[in-house]
Order: sequence, then C-alpha cells, then structure tokens
Amino acid sequence: MQVISNARRVSRFFLSPHLRTSEAPHSTALSPFSGLEQHDYRRVTTDRRNWFLSKEFFSSGVDTVEGAPSGDVKELYDKMLDSVKVKRSMPPNAWLWSMIANCKHQHDIKLLFDILQNLRIFRLSNLRIHDDFNCNLCREVTKACVHAGALDFGKKTLWKHNVYGLTPHIASAHSLLLYAKDHNDTKLLVEVMKLLKKNDLPLQPGTADIVFSICYNTDDWVLISKYAQRFVKAGVKLRQTSFETWMEFAAKRGDTKSLWTIEKLRSETMKQHTLATGFSCAKGLLLERKPSDAVAVIQVLNQTLSDKGKSGIKDELQKLVSEWPLEVIKHQKDEDRKALAASLKSDILIMVSELLSMGVKANVSLEDLDRKEGIPQ
Repeated sequence: MQVISNARRVSRFFLSPHLRTSEAPHSTALSPFSGLEQHDYRRVTTDRRNWFLSKEFFSSGVDTVEGAPSGDVKELYDKMLDSVKVKRSMPPNAWLWSMIANCKHQHDIKLLFDILQNLRIFRLSNLRIHDDFNCNLCREVTKACVHAGALDFGKKTLWKHNVYGLTPHIASAHSLLLYAKDHNDTKLLVEVMKLLKKNDLPLQPGTADIVFSICYNTDDWVLISKYAQRFVKAGVKLRQTSFETWMEFAAKRGDTKSLWTIEKLRSETMKQHTLATGFSCAKGLLLERKPSDAVAVIQVLNQTLSDKGKSGIKDELQKLVSEWPLEVIKHQKDEDRKALAASLKSDILIMVSELLSMGVKANVSLEDLDRKEGIPQ
C-alpha cells in the first residue's frame, strides 16, 4: 500500500502544462544576390585588366594561406574577378554557387572570401545595392569553411559588420558548433558563443541541443551550467533532448540541487517525462536515500510511456546498476565516496526488489554493485 501511495504522489510530480516550441523559420531564397539582375559597364583598358589579374593584386587582398587552390575554384575565381574588374558586369549567380560547392581546402576558402569582398564592393559602387547577400549564401559559405577546415574564415560569417557582404545567421553558428561537437572542441564552442552574443544572433532550441551535448561529452559541468543559464535567461524553450542531456549530467555529477531545479524548469514546459528524464529523477531520489520514491517514479514511467519507451526500462535499469554508481562516486570528494557507495548499493537493492514485487521487468545483473573502482578501502 505504501508503494501505491508513493506512486500516486510521484505521478502528480510528473504532470504539468505542455507547451510546444518552434524555431525561427529558415529563409528559402535560392539566389545569393536576392534576385539581382546583371548590368554591363564600360570596359577598362587592357593595361588595367593586366594589373587587376596580376600576382600582386591577387596576393594583397586576402589573408596568407599556404598552398595552391583547386583548379576549378581558381578558374571560377578568375572568371568572376574578370567580370567585375574588367567587364564591369555582375557574374552569373551559378558561378558563385559552384565555387562554394568546390571549395575543399583553406586556400580555396581564401579565394572565396576574396571574391565575396570584390562582389560586395561592385554591388555597392556600381549597382548601388547596400543589402548584404541573403542568409542562404552565408550558411553555405560557413559549411564550406567547416568542410575545408578553415574555421577562422567560418567565424567571420558570424560578424554583423563584415567586408564580405555576408548575413550572419544562427544556422551558420550551428555548422561551427556541430564541428566542435564532432571534435569535442570546447574552445571553439566558447568562441562561437561569444560571437553569437557580440553580434546579437538569437539563440534557438537547436543551439542548446548542440551546446549541451558538447559540454556533456567533454564532462564540463561548469560550462553547461553557464550556458544553460544564458539560454533560460534568453527565454529559449528547451527541447526534451536538451533537458535529457542536462538532467543526465546533473545525475551523473550527483548534484541533486541542480537536478531538481532543472526538473522544475522541465515540468513547466513538458507534459510528462521521457525515459531519460524519469530515470534521472529516480537517480536523484536514490542519492537522497529514497529508494521507494525512485520505485514510484519508474512505476509511473512503466504506466505512461509508449510500448517503445517501456522496452527501454530494463536497459536503463541495468545502466543505473552497472554504470551510474561508479560515475557518480567518481565526482564526489574522496572522504564521501565510501559512504555513498554503501548507501547506493543498499538502496539500489531495495529498489530492484520492490520493482520485482510490483511486476516490473527488473531482472538485471547486480554483480556490478560490488565493484570497488574509485572507492577508498
């Protein structure tokens, strides 16, 4: 009867109003010049053409990057430069898109940014067009930078005021952040987040997903706490996946104070728990020496999750037994580890026993509870 009472009490703790979130729509324009028509102007002399295409001009307008550009990229660069400098005509849009698609190395990106700057100057001085290129172009340029490993150039696409005519967009930041995630690069993460703030780019739920993943994968609790506060303060409606990562991290660290603060935020926007957030709460209750309440949480999950979700309960229980105790003990002070190991072993055994008595499929291996790694003897 006590377990049933606990289940009813904890089920109320799971339910709250549900709000759906959405991100700002992406632009669907295809032309980087936003429908710009081409214009022809008076040709300049042959001597001037030779000066514009000379090695001196070529090497003076961009940063120094070692290596030779790809043949296709160099050919397109020469054609576009000839168009704006000699023929006084805006080159076809397809040339620029083709150049972006063919960039494979840093020296290709160097030429890309140089031609962007020349195109911007031509638009301003000859066509009297003051608008920057559209968001699609900026996103594709950033992707090309990431693909070529030219991250310093990629960061320039986030500058609000730049000489390349690029329109900063949060999707460009996501390309850089995904690179940081793939390489566990917290330095790049910090740099991109600074650029977002400096250039007034709005944070989105997808941004939080990537940022939280990087912090979790690099075990940087201080950094996730810092950026989570920034997302919340900015009014970003976090996704379930962000809450899952954040709560799992708090449970792994054994930080129950933060865990319940995050759970309160989650409950204000999510109707019910996922498998991951529910088990994070169960872990928090075990840390507080409340195994019966942890049982009640898992029992509610067993009742409310879809069949697919229920099928994952056994795996989550096994991870709770075999992986989580050693992980959470590792993050505690040396003098607290032995006592925590003993209490977790005792309370997890109680939890599993109660789950079995209630008919929950909890036939997990308990051998890992006797492991001694990281526990003072």
